[in-house]
Amino acid sequence: MSQNASILAALKRGPLTPLYALQQLGVMRLAARVYELRQAGYPITSRKRELLSGKKVAEYSLDAKRTRR
Repeated sequence: MSQNASILAALKRGPLTPLYALQQLGVMRLAARVYELRQAGYPITSRKRELLSGKKVAEYSLDAKRTRR
């Protein structure tokens, strides 16, 4: 399975963070893969999320209202 396919499958289950993508999917450059998926027409939203440690990370979600695939 390609990285983009793995990411799409994970996004269909719920939000995705870079740490999860690295640990569970083996994807090191999540933002680049999300960019490619957006260019292909997938409605992926992002937001900043603050962790308990105070660090901020991106969290990506599939916009179910706009999903057409």
